Amino acid sequence: MSQATAFVNIADLRKGRQALSEVVDVPETGGGCGTSGGEGKASCGTSAGPDDMPAEIWNKVKNHPCYSEEAHHHYARMHVAVAPACNIQCNYCNRKYDCSNESRPGVVSQKLTPEQAVKKVVAVASEIPQMTVLGIAGPGDALANPKKTFDTFRMLQEQAPDIKLCLSTNGLALPALVDEICKYNIDHVTITINMVDPEVGAKIYPWIFWDHKRVTGVEAARILHENQMLGLEMLTARGVLTKINSVLIPGINDEHLIEVNREVKKRGAFLHNIMPLISEAEHGTVFGLTGQRGPSAQELKAVQDACMGGANLMRHCRQCRADAVGLLGEDRSEEFTLDKIEEMEVVYDLDKRRSYQDKVETERQAQHAAKLAALASSNTDDGVDPGMKVLVAVATEGHGKVNLHFGHATEFQIFEVSQGEALFVGHRRVDLYCQGGYGEEEALPSVVNAINDCHAVLVSKIGACPRDELSAAGIEPVDEYAHEFIEKAALSWFGRYRERIASGAITHQPRGDARIRQGAYTSGAEHAA
Repeated sequence: MSQATAFVNIADLRKGRQALSEVVDVPETGGGCGTSGGEGKASCGTSAGPDDMPAEIWNKVKNHPCYSEEAHHHYARMHVAVAPACNIQCNYCNRKYDCSNESRPGVVSQKLTPEQAVKKVVAVASEIPQMTVLGIAGPGDALANPKKTFDTFRMLQEQAPDIKLCLSTNGLALPALVDEICKYNIDHVTITINMVDPEVGAKIYPWIFWDHKRVTGVEAARILHENQMLGLEMLTARGVLTKINSVLIPGINDEHLIEVNREVKKRGAFLHNIMPLISEAEHGTVFGLTGQRGPSAQELKAVQDACMGGANLMRHCRQCRADAVGLLGEDRSEEFTLDKIEEMEVVYDLDKRRSYQDKVETERQAQHAAKLAALASSNTDDGVDPGMKVLVAVATEGHGKVNLHFGHATEFQIFEVSQGEALFVGHRRVDLYCQGGYGEEEALPSVVNAINDCHAVLVSKIGACPRDELSAAGIEPVDEYAHEFIEKAALSWFGRYRERIASGAITHQPRGDARIRQGAYTSGAEHAA
């Protein structure tokens, strides 16, 4: 990335943004685990809840933002970049440093020693009490750097015993290190598995480093595949929860991922996360430079839908940086650089953290209650197609609410709404519309392209110009549900939409496809220098 490139400072533009560490505004009701779904089941990437799994597993996932779709609205995570080395090369990967406005795996601003990482975790956890999960996801491979990875986890167990520990790996070194993973009570492991056929794998991985030498081609993919499958089976046998990440690469493994889903389910994978390829040329990856395109929104959803019934699907992944901090979909890492941490007075108050998380659980329960009330009030006999489903975009900055101005959104959450459900199905990054007086006209078409398959966009507030442009594009701007819980707002809008169809006021029209935008570059950024 060019040193001369300028970027919009999003934090400065979001005036009045609510800090995560502020006490949430919740009703005075009882606490408990949040749930979702018509049968009172909680979302854990699926509809599974506390009644559907052993208590020890539920306790591992209920407040893990990556393993629970519902939890990701309320709980934060962080990654520490202590693992720079990698033992394989992927055609979609380019590990980069000091690139603060690029959002994708392998990107960091600071490499940390284990001691620095632990100090940072304790500081963040003291300021963000709903930060429940610490992961090591690079910028290389956590298990290609075992000493740094496990030293970090060992010290964290001593200083922050309530934080869940996770790691991400390509799986090549996994079988040899399962005992070490279990030794440090690492309950969650993510394995990136893009193929179960080495012929497919040879198109994705140029080489691996194995047995002290570089191996290439189909043989490299075969070794990687065998270690991934063995490692997954070993983790399942030891009771470690596993999430499988798969990058959807059109024309290479798109249809093949259905077989991947079947195979990882057989071996006990808890979740399967099918992510779009990040393939912009500016990222400098092999696929980006050779013109390999990423999937459209409909292509990604089609593959995910085809895997329904196999391993449980995760659809709320943000393909985070290796030093991300905060809720999924945001990054507060710049607030916790090493120099700023040195100036902080850090007090790790375990009781304060638990008390705050009790309030979060109360808010989470209120969100579920609002959804059930909206479902109960829906009219199922209105003469409109009962199987109708539409997509709705939502501007939110957390707490499961429609609480973000259209112009301040850098992503929209996407919900598929029907008579019986408001189901989270993904997110779309967009160019920031409000750019301090610059770039609005250029940014709006990219926003429309990103949510072009949606019938409505729910926001807390929206200006006249984008309102008119969205309406002209066939996307209804809706601000009447500001600060309501997302599912309730989406279901309420959908009920009103059906009423208008039934009355003849409008005609239901199918929408087009949408473009998945990757990375965090913003158009018009040069004007912000």
